[in-house]
Amino acid sequence: MSITRDDVLAWIKVVAGLINTNSSYLTQLDAAIGDADHGANMDRGFKAVMNKIPDISDKDIGTIFKTTGMTLISTVGGAGGPLYGTFFLQAGIKTVGKMELNLNDWAEVLESALSGLVMRGKAELGDKTMVDALTPAVNSLKQSITDNQSLNTALSLSAEAAKAGMEGTIPLVARKGRASYLGERSAGHQDPGSTSMYLILNAAAETWKNVS
Repeated sequence: MSITRDDVLAWIKVVAGLINTNSSYLTQLDAAIGDADHGANMDRGFKAVMNKIPDISDKDIGTIFKTTGMTLISTVGGAGGPLYGTFFLQAGIKTVGKMELNLNDWAEVLESALSGLVMRGKAELGDKTMVDALTPAVNSLKQSITDNQSLNTALSLSAEAAKAGMEGTIPLVARKGRASYLGERSAGHQDPGSTSMYLILNAAAETWKNVS
């Protein structure tokens, strides 16, 4: 089972729709501990990405990811732009020239993206950031490879791990970003970055559940 270039394009389109639908929710989460702009910023960024899709739909997966990353960096304000831009740029580096991905490829893509985020944002697991959703997702994929799970099962388990990581940010005290300024008052709120990360990873599981 493999994820084709067209599957990747379909995923990005689904992500753009989900971000748009959840824009107000993400902004509401961000209003509690941030600048109240995460949803609007992400929506603006993925709308810009969708405008680029017609020009890159015949390219390799690496080009699609790199174009997505560069577009997000140039259009998404706040911390989300550089971070999600890094996520997709790292994914692009790992997929240069590829027209399809297997489970091992996807695990390497997300692991590279995670490394890029950690380096860019200086965040660690437990800092109440998107890293808290992405780290367990990557670990779950690695375990699925070890357990010889199917691609569909691996993607589903990875999304579940990301959700648990997202929900796990609620009691945490933020140690990075604007939320860290609140100190103990940041506890009790779900991190908006981990939430958008979960939406993106869950979209992959849903979009690709019938790939063959």
